[in-house]
Amino acid sequence: MASRWQHRIAVSMMASCDVGRLQFVYTLLFEVSLGPGLVSSSSFPVCSMGHGTSRLYSALAKTLNSSTASQHPEYLVSPDPEHLEPIDPKELLEECRAVLHTRPPRFQRDFVDLRTDHPSSHPPIRVMQWNILAQALGEGKDNFVQCPVEALKWEERKCLILEEILAYQPDILCLQEVDHYFDTFQPLLSRLGYQGTFFPKPWSPCLDVEHNNGPDGCALFFLQNRFKLVNSANIRLTAMTLKTNQVAIAQTLECKESSRQFCIAVTHLKARTGWERFRSAQGCDLLQNLQNITQGAKIPLIICGDFNAEPTEEVYKHFASSSLNLNSAYKLLSADGQSEPPYTTWKIRTSGECRHTLDYIWYSKHALSVRSALDLLTEEQIGPNRLPSFNYPSDHLSLVCDFSFNEEPDGLL
Repeated sequence: MASRWQHRIAVSMMASCDVGRLQFVYTLLFEVSLGPGLVSSSSFPVCSMGHGTSRLYSALAKTLNSSTASQHPEYLVSPDPEHLEPIDPKELLEECRAVLHTRPPRFQRDFVDLRTDHPSSHPPIRVMQWNILAQALGEGKDNFVQCPVEALKWEERKCLILEEILAYQPDILCLQEVDHYFDTFQPLLSRLGYQGTFFPKPWSPCLDVEHNNGPDGCALFFLQNRFKLVNSANIRLTAMTLKTNQVAIAQTLECKESSRQFCIAVTHLKARTGWERFRSAQGCDLLQNLQNITQGAKIPLIICGDFNAEPTEEVYKHFASSSLNLNSAYKLLSADGQSEPPYTTWKIRTSGECRHTLDYIWYSKHALSVRSALDLLTEEQIGPNRLPSFNYPSDHLSLVCDFSFNEEPDGLL
């Protein structure tokens, strides 16, 4: 098996390389670990997932463990998406439900209509924000003491994640704690019509977990039939002029229906109590980068992320008062439109119960309107053992909003 230094070489290169180069590095090291001549486009196995007869079992099976992948999971590289057949999302959803047939059904969540007087002649843009919980962290570091180990099995938990995504069919998907990008999300979502970008943390905590699947990071997907990529930036966040372990992706997209452009960004700020000033500095760095990318707010902006910060923190206040004219979409669910939800994550660890609001979807309030937002799970639905669970795959709730362009955005377009 490849040595630890080979893995570290790959990780150290990630901060500055694009996805294609990253796949090359992983492929190269995978070949080193197995021996010359053993890697080809067909070397990454189609794994058995049972005896289902549907052709879609092969799609899900490609993302499950096999003898080769389980020995070298951190080097698994997905096949070229151009050579993969498209998948019908309804059929894939049925396949996921077949895998999950012994689990309780997923919770019902409803969209809240938030439309105002801003009409739109084009379909809304549905954006999904979600920290999906890195598999290595869920099993090896996060100590969810009330969550049965069986509920965290990747073979089933990944189907719960896919089921959530397929149920809401986002046009744009922003994810954090992704440690199965190349072997699960990129190959499957590309067959559903998405174009994806992955930016791993330079020194992911997943790498400290035995039998990890490589580093976790942020991932951004958009439907290629709706948007054209104008430009893309992978941002390694700084704090007090120092490069940090946290990252962001920012992409300028053009709507094919309206030819309107906007910027979509995804990030995951530093966790833990005591790091408030650090998060604040990271947020300021991200805002400065986005200021440049959007040409001083001339391009509308949507920012999704796990900020690891309550609304009382300084970093939240920076975003709320930024010259980018941002508003937090989920505030609109409150009675006065000014209060964030009571929680977006709820878990029980060895240190005790944690209920926090950490996840946000920010948007340019003069250029965009929120037409609807997905309501959160209730305390009763979450249950006394909290998250994750057999019902829900992550310790964070997904946030989903429908956006439309304002017809007269006060000159900010």
